[in-house]
Amino acid sequence: MSATEEIAGHHAVTPGTDLVEYYFARGWTDGLPVVPPTPEKVAAFVDALGGEPDAVEGKVAPRWGLLTREVLAINAVMAGCLPAYAPVLRAALRALMDPGFNLNGVQATTHMAAPLVIVNGPVAREIGMNGGASAFGPGNRANATIGRAIRLVLLNVGGAHPPDLDKCTLGNPAKYSYAICENEADSPFAPYHVEQGWAPEASTVFAMAAEAPHSVTDHQCNDPEGILDTMCSAMSTIATNNAVLSGHCAVALGLEHARSIARHGWTRSDIRHYLWMHSGNAFRLITRDHRYGRVYNRNLPKWYKRDPDSRIPIVPSPDNIHLFVLGGDAGRFSAFIPGWGHMNTPVMQPVFADAAVPTGPDCAGGVCAI
Repeated sequence: MSATEEIAGHHAVTPGTDLVEYYFARGWTDGLPVVPPTPEKVAAFVDALGGEPDAVEGKVAPRWGLLTREVLAINAVMAGCLPAYAPVLRAALRALMDPGFNLNGVQATTHMAAPLVIVNGPVAREIGMNGGASAFGPGNRANATIGRAIRLVLLNVGGAHPPDLDKCTLGNPAKYSYAICENEADSPFAPYHVEQGWAPEASTVFAMAAEAPHSVTDHQCNDPEGILDTMCSAMSTIATNNAVLSGHCAVALGLEHARSIARHGWTRSDIRHYLWMHSGNAFRLITRDHRYGRVYNRNLPKWYKRDPDSRIPIVPSPDNIHLFVLGGDAGRFSAFIPGWGHMNTPVMQPVFADAAVPTGPDCAGGVCAI
C-alpha cells in the first residue's frame, strides 16, 4: 500500500497530533512541510476533478501505484493547490503517464532529468500562473504548488524516493517543482500550442523530461543571427544528453531577445530551423578523436554520418526544438533547457476534454509560417 493510499484509507491519528511532523515521520513529504489534507479540502478538490473519489486516473511508475481522484486530491492539498488548479494538474499527470513519456525511466534514471510542465491557453491566466518575471523562480502559488503536487504524486504514488527507486546521481532543484506557463500576453509570436495546431482558445499542457534551465546571456547582439548564435553556443556542448543521445530540447526566449528577433520579421519556424542548422558538434569532438577506443555511438540516429568531421546535430529535427517565450520585460537573457535524450518523448494534453483535437498547423513540408 502506498503512502497516499494509506491516507486515502482514512488512517487514524491521535487527537492533538502535530500533523506536519507526523507526515514527515511517515515519509509523505518532499522534504518540506505539507498542508494537512483535511476531509473538507480533499472533498473540494475531488469535486473539482469531477467527483467519484475512487475513479482511477492512471498508474504512476515505477511502483505503478493507482492514482485515484482522492489520492490525487490528497497530494494536491498537501502541496498547497487550490481546487481551481485541478484540471491543469490532472492534464499534466496524464501527460506524464502517457507511455511515450517513459515516466518509469525518468523516475529511475541516474540522470538529473525532471518533468518540465508548460501550460498554454486561457486557463493559465485564469488560475494566475506566471510566465513572466522569474517564471522559473519562487513567488507564484499556482506554479509552485502545481509543480510540487506533481512531485508528491511521483514520490507517494510512484514510489520514486531516493536512493531506492530514484537513482539520480546528483538531483536537481527542478525536482521540487517545475511547472510554468508561456508568456503569451507579451510574446511577439503566436503561442507554442497554436504552432502545434491547437486553437488559441484551447488550453494545453506540455510535458518533457528536462534538465534545469541553462542561462543564455547576450547583451550585445540586436539581430536574429547574433542572438541565436549565442543560443547555439549554449546548445553545442558535449556535456548534455542531447549531444550524445539526441532526443528533444526546449528553448526559452526572453522577451527582449524575442522582440529583437521578431522586429526583423523572423517566425517561430525560422528560429527553430536556424538553431537546428547552426548548433551541434563534429563527430570527432563527441568521440574525442577515438582517444578511448573506436566509438560508433549506437544511441545517435543511424542516418547520422560518423566521419570525423560529420556534423552531429543536437536533436534530429527542428521539430525536436520546443520554443517558448518567457520572462519579464527587463534583461537580455534566455535559456536553453536540455532534454533527457531519445528515451523521452514530450507529450501534450488538452486541459479540458472538450478541446478540439488539432489537425496540425498550416505547414508545407514541416515549415510553419508562425
